[in-house]
Amino acid sequence: MKKWLAITRGHPISNYFFILPALGMFLTFSLYPYFDVFRLSVLSWDGIALSKQFVGLANYTDILFNNESWWISFRNAGYITILALTFQNGLALVLAWLVDRGARGAQAYRSIYFLPPIISGIVVGLIWYWILQPDYGLFNSLLSQLGLERWQRAWLNDPDTALTTLAMIHMWRGFGWGFIILLAGLQGISRDLYEAARVDGAGEWRIFWKVTVPLMVPVFVLVSVLTILGTMQIYDIVITTTKGGPGYHTEVPMKRIIDEITSARLGYACAQGVVFGMILFFVSIVQIQLSKRAKVD
Repeated sequence: MKKWLAITRGHPISNYFFILPALGMFLTFSLYPYFDVFRLSVLSWDGIALSKQFVGLANYTDILFNNESWWISFRNAGYITILALTFQNGLALVLAWLVDRGARGAQAYRSIYFLPPIISGIVVGLIWYWILQPDYGLFNSLLSQLGLERWQRAWLNDPDTALTTLAMIHMWRGFGWGFIILLAGLQGISRDLYEAARVDGAGEWRIFWKVTVPLMVPVFVLVSVLTILGTMQIYDIVITTTKGGPGYHTEVPMKRIIDEITSARLGYACAQGVVFGMILFFVSIVQIQLSKRAKVD
């Protein structure tokens, strides 16, 4: 053994021994479970019993054509995602642009805006759950103090407001990530380009559309893909505020998958996970391709 180590010492292959522990953990806890999901998805199994029944594509057929609640959860998550892509990222862009332009207190804003994303989703959900309580919540109390009692309602329990309220909570927590990434992109644009545009007589609005936006397209794509992937997988805020209710009005795919696991239907949950992952992968690829085409045009 010592002789073999002496031979390999200084050889390029010896460098790879340092990554073996990390590689082993990756293969064991990430890559193997990823591929094993496909095997489990064609089984009927409760996750505990030794016996497993092969059902082929029956789980997939039921998910795609018979499981109405699954597609309701997708619709709900899609609604939250659309709001996040527009309002959340729009607000993040405006704030990042103001800070990049040297707004007063810019350094403080960087810290303040980044605080919500680093707070646990469970904590965020619990905080807003208490704020929005219908009887003793801070928000309804504030409305009462302002003489706006007619606006008071059970924000997280009313079918007309629950999903939008949940989306607002998610956007409050998530816009800081987009802010940081967009700000980094804006600060990566050479100031010489802005000065050259001003010399040519361009105003701030024209500079934004003709200089900033084209150069920020790769950053916009990155933020959009991360927003889609993150929002479609929302779970912690849902479970601490609405638990998917009232009815199925705030049900989301991740909650449906976890509910199937806790109902001793592991094989079915794995099939849902595969379908969910494939849809997210397809949406991300389409968005990236459309963005590349727009950049070329």
